[in-house]
Amino acid sequence: MKPFSFLLFSFALSFAPLHSEEVKPNVLMISIDDLNDWTGFLGGYPEVHTPHLDELARQGRIFSNAHCAIPVCSSSRVSVMSGLPATTHGSYEIGPAYQELPALEEVPTLQRYFKDHGYVTLSGGKVLHHGFRGRIADDIDVDLGGRKKTRPKEMIHLPKGWSKAWDWGQFPKNDTEMGDHQLALSAAEVLEKDFDQPFFLSVGFFRPHVPLYAPPKWFDLYDVDTLPLPKSPESDLADLPMNFRTINDYALAPTHAKVLETGSQRGLTQAYLASISFVDHCVGIVLDALEKSPHADNTVIVLWSDHGFHLGEKHHWAKRTLWEESTRVPLLFAGPGIDPGETCVEPASLIDIFPTLVELCELPKNSLLEGISLVPQLEDPKTPREHPAITSSYFGNHAIRTRDWRYIRYADGAEELYDHRVDPDEFTNLAKDPEHEVIKQRLAKWLPKNAAPEFKPVRQREQVRGGVIPATE
Repeated sequence: MKPFSFLLFSFALSFAPLHSEEVKPNVLMISIDDLNDWTGFLGGYPEVHTPHLDELARQGRIFSNAHCAIPVCSSSRVSVMSGLPATTHGSYEIGPAYQELPALEEVPTLQRYFKDHGYVTLSGGKVLHHGFRGRIADDIDVDLGGRKKTRPKEMIHLPKGWSKAWDWGQFPKNDTEMGDHQLALSAAEVLEKDFDQPFFLSVGFFRPHVPLYAPPKWFDLYDVDTLPLPKSPESDLADLPMNFRTINDYALAPTHAKVLETGSQRGLTQAYLASISFVDHCVGIVLDALEKSPHADNTVIVLWSDHGFHLGEKHHWAKRTLWEESTRVPLLFAGPGIDPGETCVEPASLIDIFPTLVELCELPKNSLLEGISLVPQLEDPKTPREHPAITSSYFGNHAIRTRDWRYIRYADGAEELYDHRVDPDEFTNLAKDPEHEVIKQRLAKWLPKNAAPEFKPVRQREQVRGGVIPATE
């Protein structure tokens, strides 16, 4: 891929212009790492400060019932870029890169598909977990960089015995020292340029991923002593199977008990909120640049997060579960032909992004995709969707999310069932209630059949044998 320093030359010399009648809308795809529903437009946290995300939401269509295909970074991003779930490509956990998965050998990435149909592709930050390397390196024409991670020389708040990944605090002093801020400026500079072809610009921000560092001014937005904490009643676990109770232990995320024991919940919650507001600022830089650019009226914007994040709900921290906090994600579209207005509450999956962009940009249909275009809901948010959002976490464990229900079936047959009309926090598991047997059976029909086995690259299989990570969960 061409480095950013060659940008001015690449457009003039490397890409033939399209005929005017073939000009397509540009695409700006913004991804945010580990962002749950704690945004103003989703209402997941009462005092969160996300003015730029909220303004974008007002300009487009919000999908408030959107969910990831796999609740962990690597696999979720592989699914978005391939348009296929883990049950097809076989990546259920961090490990294999896109280009390592045999099932994706003939499957083009989203960026490659647009490049093959006349787009110049640019990408920066965390878009694919392992980047565009190996056989997919040429899918990106211009690399904006932006994966720099700034960390202090010493831990700031890290309790003894915790993984260094779970430190938090006010660092560095200024936004300009943060990799996400530098990426935002690079993307803004790109948007000032003229293009001979439509562009597909992917911008992947790292925050609010741990460690939760952000400059002091973002912490100042939240009073650590008075900020509301998520609901986490002791009784919530009483009606749950043991599955996934310790799903994050090997990933070194702290247990809820350890968080409480060390008095860390308020500090971590403040740091997560500060990181969200910081990344909102970075998104704002990019959106402001687009608004002032010559591309403002001809660019489709899609914004999403790779998965949700627990901050104590169900006595859990981080991701990987099949509960709402871990699977629900921000997803919104804006741009030409997308009228702002009512939120869509129908179920949506991140694998729907690929076919939606293909249809919005009037590209030939990609027959390999398993997602379903959201264009009908962009036109009318009340348009029903029969297909639920399906999330898989580790082989054999699945959640089915419809407009009103969440049904979970684990590999050992254990079940959970929640009625979101009356129980949005998923406090009451109805799976053993005979009165709900019919709805449970109806939802169970959507459970994946003939799911692809988990694929582990050689290096990961060696880690399993060495006891670094478990062979099964």
